[in-house]
Amino acid sequence: MTQGAKNPLYSILRSKREVSRLQILVEIAEHQPAVRQQEIAEKMGVTPQAISEYIRELVDEGMVSGSGRGNYEVTKSGIEWVLANAASLESYARHIRRDIIQQVSVWAAIAGEDLLAGDEVGVYMKDGFLYAGKSPLAATGSVVADAKAGTDVGVARLNGIIDHKEGVVHVCKVPRIQHGGSRNVRRMQLLEVTGAAGMVAAVGLEAWIALSAAGRRPDMFFGAREGVIEAAFHGITCAIVIVDEEFTDFLKRLESVGLQYVIHDLIAS
Repeated sequence: MTQGAKNPLYSILRSKREVSRLQILVEIAEHQPAVRQQEIAEKMGVTPQAISEYIRELVDEGMVSGSGRGNYEVTKSGIEWVLANAASLESYARHIRRDIIQQVSVWAAIAGEDLLAGDEVGVYMKDGFLYAGKSPLAATGSVVADAKAGTDVGVARLNGIIDHKEGVVHVCKVPRIQHGGSRNVRRMQLLEVTGAAGMVAAVGLEAWIALSAAGRRPDMFFGAREGVIEAAFHGITCAIVIVDEEFTDFLKRLESVGLQYVIHDLIAS
């Protein structure tokens, strides 16, 4: 990225004054024509007098037009100036994200085998965890230090897309104690559903007891709703046994985050 007086990015970043002018033009464009200088000053942490002086300069330069007390509009040249600087800032932010941060960020993964510093590795998801191995994959990176198989390893310069599929959430409804609680649960169906899940959670004491009575201790109880969502995002198939009064709200939560789910009504008739 070149630097020089003709580069809008170089100009905007080297001068607090230019940054202020950009902010003021954006504020005027957002609220024109009725512009309240006091509000702009509060947002920017400067005095109203400073805002007034900036606006006067922008009017003199033809980037803002005034039509009465407190009425201002950004002109065509002002809009072009804002767009040029906004595009430069956007390009710079993209450069930071893609070319700088990605290069210096170190991701933690589990070494799938013995690895040496500098090894080029493929990065993949397994059982909800990030792994690094020597096989070439769609996502690759570079090992930053020696690591034995099964230990944590740092991976830098991560590129590509990690092959990943979100897990399905099996939502198992059980009754509150007023309607029989754990005693009124289809135990064989409960074992069938939870037996195929990588993570099992319980919401409600009745759900916890139903699982315990079936010989399956839940992996999660406190914070189970969000824990299941997090696990599913990491590719783990989950089963959440949940009391009926919490059931509908949890389905809405799953829909809000776009996770797939299957409903199992375990209430015995």
